[in-house]
Amino acid sequence: MNLSSWAIRNPVPVALLFILLTLLGVISFRALPVQSMPDMDIPVIYVSAALEGAAPGQLETEVARKIEDKLAPLSRLDHIQTTIIDGLVNIAAIFEIDKNSETALNEVRNAVESVRNDLPADMSPPGVSKSTIQQDILATYALASATLDETELSWFADDELTKTLLSVRGVGEVTRLGGIDREIHVDLHPAAMTALGITAADVSATLRATQADHSAGRAEISATRQTMRTLAAARATADIAALHIPAPKTNTPVRLDEIAAVTDTHADRSSLATLDGHPVIAVQIKRANGYSDLDVLNNTRAALAALREKTPAVTITEAATTIGPTIENYDASMHMLIEGAIIAIIVVFIFLKNGRATLIAAAALPLSIIPAFIAMRALGFSLNIISLLALSLVIGVLVDDAIVEIENIVRHSRLGKTPREAADEAAREIGLAVVATTLTLVAVFLPTAFMGGIPGLVFRQFGITAAAAVLASLLVARLLTPMMAARWMKPAAKMAAATAGKKDTWLMRAYLALVNKALAHRKTTAAATALFLAASLSLAALLGAAFIPAQDLSQTTVLLTLPPGGSLEQTGKIAAEAAARIARLPGSVIKSTFAAIGTAATGEGPDAYTLADRASATLTVTLAPIGARKRKQSEIENDIRAALATLPGVRVQVGAAGEGAKLDITLAGDDPALLETTAARLETQLRTLRGTGAVISGAALEAPEIRITPDFAQAAALGVTTEAIAAAARVATSGDYSARLAKLNLPGRQIPIRVALAPGTRADLDALSQLRVPAANGATVALGSVARIALGGSPSMITRLDRSRNITVSVELNGRIFGEVMAEAYKLPVLQNLPAGIRLVEQGEAERMGEMFGSFGAAMLIGLFCVYAVLVLLFHDFLQPVTILMAIPLALGGALLPLVVTGGSFSMAAAIGLIMLMGIVTKNSILLVEYIIMSRVKGMTRPEAIIDACHKRVRPIVMTTLAMTGGMLPVILGLAGGDPSFRHPMAIVVAGGLMTSTLLSLVVIPVTYTLLDDTLTFFKRLFN
Repeated sequence: MNLSSWAIRNPVPVALLFILLTLLGVISFRALPVQSMPDMDIPVIYVSAALEGAAPGQLETEVARKIEDKLAPLSRLDHIQTTIIDGLVNIAAIFEIDKNSETALNEVRNAVESVRNDLPADMSPPGVSKSTIQQDILATYALASATLDETELSWFADDELTKTLLSVRGVGEVTRLGGIDREIHVDLHPAAMTALGITAADVSATLRATQADHSAGRAEISATRQTMRTLAAARATADIAALHIPAPKTNTPVRLDEIAAVTDTHADRSSLATLDGHPVIAVQIKRANGYSDLDVLNNTRAALAALREKTPAVTITEAATTIGPTIENYDASMHMLIEGAIIAIIVVFIFLKNGRATLIAAAALPLSIIPAFIAMRALGFSLNIISLLALSLVIGVLVDDAIVEIENIVRHSRLGKTPREAADEAAREIGLAVVATTLTLVAVFLPTAFMGGIPGLVFRQFGITAAAAVLASLLVARLLTPMMAARWMKPAAKMAAATAGKKDTWLMRAYLALVNKALAHRKTTAAATALFLAASLSLAALLGAAFIPAQDLSQTTVLLTLPPGGSLEQTGKIAAEAAARIARLPGSVIKSTFAAIGTAATGEGPDAYTLADRASATLTVTLAPIGARKRKQSEIENDIRAALATLPGVRVQVGAAGEGAKLDITLAGDDPALLETTAARLETQLRTLRGTGAVISGAALEAPEIRITPDFAQAAALGVTTEAIAAAARVATSGDYSARLAKLNLPGRQIPIRVALAPGTRADLDALSQLRVPAANGATVALGSVARIALGGSPSMITRLDRSRNITVSVELNGRIFGEVMAEAYKLPVLQNLPAGIRLVEQGEAERMGEMFGSFGAAMLIGLFCVYAVLVLLFHDFLQPVTILMAIPLALGGALLPLVVTGGSFSMAAAIGLIMLMGIVTKNSILLVEYIIMSRVKGMTRPEAIIDACHKRVRPIVMTTLAMTGGMLPVILGLAGGDPSFRHPMAIVVAGGLMTSTLLSLVVIPVTYTLLDDTLTFFKRLFN
């Protein structure tokens, strides 16, 4: 049954169908989350193992290697990334994309559990987790108060503010920066303890044993069952000071305050925060997967507004947020949809000069886009730059089918037929071509949903969203357009009278003459086409490559790294100077600078995480919006580099990772000395690359340390163990392990009690040598009598990749194309002749770019095959679909030339554009070839059929091309606002290729048809 004829006869069910689809689409649209990029459920499992005070070298041997060896055999494991700093091992087990993340989590947890007994006894059980939050910080809030002191304000942030933020749907993590943690300090007096024979470990153990309430069973008194508790824990600092500590030498307990100063104070600061140079306490929030950036931030702002009313003594300021570019891109995409639709409708009206026909064609746009939201909602997609670009770029395609239908109906109406007859016959005549063009687009888009790696996760939302919209447009073209035309078009007599006696325009006559000339000189046409294809392919060599184009997000990151061992205060002074220099940049381009001091970001994209590092500071610099400044973000970043270049003794890195701003080159090997030497040579040679920014090596610097080397003979003679030496030194200098610290119980919280030597004593090596260490028979000896204490050094951080040490050297691209810099870097002598045992490892953006090219090639081949298969099934011919596919290489030159001219790169954005282009350009040749075949079936000769097809189909072909190109003009011209870096390459690839393919295919496709038809005739005669 012909659907169009049925729709003409039964308008009510058709109207109800589209009303239902529209309502469901609007509901789905309102429920879709708004995000910057699609959420990616990447199977990355994190293992965290902490052993306070342990050096990175010790942790590498005793912890990291053992866990890595257990993880290595796991199935479908892609990489093991390990970062080791003082007291902490972070391991990221990265699996292949299609590995189930829950399965991966269970496998990693079992592997870590199996090695638990081989790890140091003092270590807490390693934590195993799967990240369910986005790594990008959604918002940062700064707190200040005129009435609360720093301790009270810090507790407000940890308690009231954190509870408020975590109650907001979609907030996945809240982290405090700056401020202090309340702590009870027991600062021991060494002389008094020596006289009494008491060690720091004795005091800590006594507090831990007594500072606790215990269950004491149950009793029945007066026939009532009652629980029993032993209430031993002190409830105030004065009670702790009055506790009695056993003294071995006198056998008489002494009060704690006789051998120590007990104070209610705060722990050592672990981080600082400043906003525009002013100290603040800050909290940062991250969004949980699956939620909307916009909704989470709006709900957070509403919750904080209520909290401000409740606690007017605290000022809460939004210091930084990443929502600005997301909103800009969302608004820009919405504007592009509207502007593109308007331009497409104007093109239709110019050609048809018929208001009713234009309105009928225009109805296809909303009725094709809105149902696509139903599919997006069902598949868990979001409104992000990828899915919205899919809709923006297919805006012209969506009206395409309706244009072809309505143009054919108008042509039939001008022959004197009634609107109903014209709609019915035109829909029947064009039906196969419309179905073929739509299915070829779907055949191109859908394979992209099954690409591998991270690019596949991005392409999936593009391909399926575009395919859903195109299928909806087919439904509109086959059901709604004929039905509306049959009822709303002018009567045939008026249409025929309006066009009676009109002749072909000079443009049409010139085009038909050109086709005749090309058919008369087929060899010349074929040779010219071959030359054009060769020239098009040569353009590829002029293009650089990148995973994503450099973005302008109106926000950049500056990472400052001081030599290891520096204090938090020193880092804070350098960060303040850097913030002041940035604020003085000309042009009023800097809105604010937030500094997180004591943190260092490492990795990029989904593998990124933040480490605590007193010698590092991360500055988040918020720029003026794109529309409010004339300079690009990359240019401002160059100014920041220049301003910070003279900071003394500081490593400066400008630009956030994963934004097309830098190239990471990773070397790996098992010989640490050779690896460091090779990385140093690479760093030196990378500085010779032209036009790049700073070159930064990730090689760890030596951190100062105090080494205690036991005298084993003397220790054995005195009955002193190595464990006792380590415990005595640890407890006396930094306190016991955090998990073992006694606690002071207060309403709603517990305050740690830390026992250690007085601060002045900890800074004196001679005083440290007098620490008392337990010996045999309950006696104590001086630490210096059983061990040698000296200064030394060790790596401040160790990074490992796939069970080998690795060093990453980063090059700031400084506006250059990623692929160009990478190609130049790989030609450097050090990388051409790597020493034995050192290997180059592709990870990060380089690895994803390789994945993209591999997946893109596979998607292109699968797409071509799918298009060919669809055409064979529709036309029942194996040879003529090749004619249709000739339109694809004809588009290549027009697609690549704009990229070359604009200095662009072949990136994910361009790849998406090429895949889209591959489906679009086949539409033109389908319209021509299908009409030629249909005319020959009706009895026309081949030359007559070709000329008739060119005459009848050139108008809808040109109309659809101009409508599609016009729909992309807002993207090409950047009229919609927002960051155009990702949208622009897509649009110019599609528009350039489409225009070129249309102009050439109108002449080349008829010639190709005759050549293949002659080939088919030859083989028929040969095998007859």
